[in-house]
Amino acid sequence: MYDYLYEAAKRLIGFDTVSSNSAVPAMEYLAKELASRGFKTALQPVELLGVSQANLVAWAGPPRSDGLIVSAHVDTVPYAGQPGWEREPLKFEAAGDRIYGRGASDMKGFIANCLDAVRTLDTSKLKRPLVFVFTASEEVGCLGAHEVAPALRQILGECPVPKLAWIGEPSSYEVYRAHKSIVSFGVTVRGIGGHSGAPARGVNAIAVMGRVIEAIGRLQEARRISPDPEFQSIFPDAPTDVVNFGTVKGGLALNMIAEECALRVSYRTLPNADPLQLYREVEQRIAELDTTDYASHEHRATVELGRTMVVPPLNSPPGTPLERVLFDLTGAKTSGGALYGTDGGWFTSSGIVSLICGPGDLDQAHQPNEYIRREPFERGTAMVHKVIERMCNSE
Repeated sequence: MYDYLYEAAKRLIGFDTVSSNSAVPAMEYLAKELASRGFKTALQPVELLGVSQANLVAWAGPPRSDGLIVSAHVDTVPYAGQPGWEREPLKFEAAGDRIYGRGASDMKGFIANCLDAVRTLDTSKLKRPLVFVFTASEEVGCLGAHEVAPALRQILGECPVPKLAWIGEPSSYEVYRAHKSIVSFGVTVRGIGGHSGAPARGVNAIAVMGRVIEAIGRLQEARRISPDPEFQSIFPDAPTDVVNFGTVKGGLALNMIAEECALRVSYRTLPNADPLQLYREVEQRIAELDTTDYASHEHRATVELGRTMVVPPLNSPPGTPLERVLFDLTGAKTSGGALYGTDGGWFTSSGIVSLICGPGDLDQAHQPNEYIRREPFERGTAMVHKVIERMCNSE
């Protein structure tokens, strides 16, 4: 009964689509499968972070308004060097009530559901267009969606771009209509090196970076104590902007004054906020910072903020036809906010309203021994089929 579904998942997990690798072979496989089911297909070649990638758009149905986009990303986060793996990351393995493999939950399981659903779909009976958009490089900033979203009108030609998109990110079949923006940037402190026995002759970059971290941390603290009531129910865990210090690296040896220190910062802002406002506040705080070392006030370090990478927020309106269909099929009563970013932020800029709902579990995304639970995976095909039927086939 699930032979094709399992085979599709096996093939997809077998492709090494870590974002630093090319996803083109996986996209070509998907294009071939969809073309054999009556879909027109177009591979959009793009170069992302120095790697040759491709996005895939596949569509069927009459060239009329409405319709539906079904979307997923093909790339995965790295597995090499991640502690805790006890299984082969690129090997599909069914054991008990779990199906293992990198991307099983995030989000190749959902893509396999899509392939399995169209296997029994009569595209000649579609009353509205059905468009699949599979993207590359989502895990490193939704870069594929940034390229394909504004190009959809040209790619689809006479077929109007549907205004509703279903993104099958792992949500345990909860329905999300919002997520925060994601902004990341680097901070580099350059001091004056020297022997640690004469600290007053230099400026320790690590010491000054401590002041930078304190200044940014105070911005986080100010937001933590002032939650936004509008988003209390959508983001109950954090109805505020949130900041994370991701990595910090500095110094060469214990007996040397650290000449350079580098910090990577990311933050997430509420959907109604300007994503770059917090960055501007960081700039202002750092401009006012004392950049001398604790050992001497005679010399100063320089602090440089790097360029930002921005993933836009998602803030879809409630009450769309797609939301009603997903509520009916999942039993959900309300739509909340996802804790992660998605391609939906870039779809918004092209006038597309997105909702997030998928069979995977968030607590499995990016984890060693990643798995998707067998039951939601196996019923995912029927879920996709019913959504297509309701959105593209019914009057």
